[in-house]
Amino acid sequence: MRARAEILHLDLDSFFAAVEQRDKPSLRGKPVVVGGVGGRGVVATASYEARVFGVRSAMSIAEARRRCPNAAYLSPRFAAYREASRVVMSALHEVSAIVQQVSIDEAYADLAAADTPPTDIAKALRRKVTQATGGLTASVGLAPSKSVAKLASEAAKPDGLMVVEPDDVRAFLDPLPVTAIGGVGPATAARLASHGIRTVAELAAMDDDDAVRLLGSAHGHGLLALARGDDDRPVEPFREAKSVSAEETFDVDLRDPARMAAEVDLLAAKVAGRLRKEGLAGRTVTLKVRFADFTGRTRSYTHPQAVDGTAAITRAARRLLSEIDTLTWSTAGGIRLLGVGVSGLADWFQPDLITADEEVAADVPEPAQAPTPELEPRPTWRPGADVRHAEYGAGWVWGSGRGRVTVRFEGPGTPPGPVRTFADDDPDLSTADPPDLPGR
Repeated sequence: MRARAEILHLDLDSFFAAVEQRDKPSLRGKPVVVGGVGGRGVVATASYEARVFGVRSAMSIAEARRRCPNAAYLSPRFAAYREASRVVMSALHEVSAIVQQVSIDEAYADLAAADTPPTDIAKALRRKVTQATGGLTASVGLAPSKSVAKLASEAAKPDGLMVVEPDDVRAFLDPLPVTAIGGVGPATAARLASHGIRTVAELAAMDDDDAVRLLGSAHGHGLLALARGDDDRPVEPFREAKSVSAEETFDVDLRDPARMAAEVDLLAAKVAGRLRKEGLAGRTVTLKVRFADFTGRTRSYTHPQAVDGTAAITRAARRLLSEIDTLTWSTAGGIRLLGVGVSGLADWFQPDLITADEEVAADVPEPAQAPTPELEPRPTWRPGADVRHAEYGAGWVWGSGRGRVTVRFEGPGTPPGPVRTFADDDPDLSTADPPDLPGR
């Protein structure tokens, strides 16, 4: 642990929802939920006004609508989020040469080499983030270690700064629930609770041998160190990811094709979620299969455009699974491991027209024939999407259906704007890039 609080952790507050409220004046101060807006969608981010009603990230959209029916439910606009993230990370690089970005809205910075006191740097950084992004706020933690800095920024939310000096680490950590420690998930928390351990202080006081017996050697020693404030991990500058993947080894070898397809769906959804969290997309989807006899196969499919949608990745992985001959895995005794990965990563992509919350058919569909002019599909207008009208200018999709699309004409530098409804194939209405910030 450092001798002073010089590791900074920055976390943008309610990031996706905050960008939407910034760009849509009529939604400021109101509940906003960003995520898959269909029946199978999940919440990516909820504004603090929506959280009052119990809406949380990873909750199903159906449950969110039950809890907060009057919220604005919007599809993500990743181009806008990536630009805001770029501005924030640039501000961080101005205060430190050592910055570790861990997601699109979260990063560490090492301030050990700074001449200015770290607390002054943190205060100035928060002001700059708000000014440079047109009103977004960041919560910042300063501490002598990465783990404590992250917990401090969480405690500072929303829009706050918490400094934990070395002498205060134990007083800060001890009252926290064990689930605050990175690596304590539901299963580990339940195991600890069965032994009467519910707070960080109780975990830190465990005998080392008891922790190893309960949690295993590596996990036990790692959690004890974090609970005791022992964390000497350095801030590591971001290394570009080559791929994002997930795999699962099964206790019982799989022989049921329906179960295999279901497992591939779960892995594809996990990979897609990680891509979106990192603000990345990729062109090549790879399926990895290991059989019961430890032989294996890999199959890949490359999209013409980079994607990050659950449906697009799942469709490709399902198609690749269908290419694994039944005789191959049945002769080998079944499948013991499945993996799904995406490579060819980029921080830009062509949005998939099939949203992440749409159901993927159990069988792999045949390629659809090109529609005739008479059957040309109507445009897809996602709620929250940026649009432009030849007469009314820039706005965003308020809602659509039954051949109509309703648009609110406003932007980050305007007052709440008027609402107009058009035919959804109106030639004067088109999709648009995210609006520029005032003065930029």
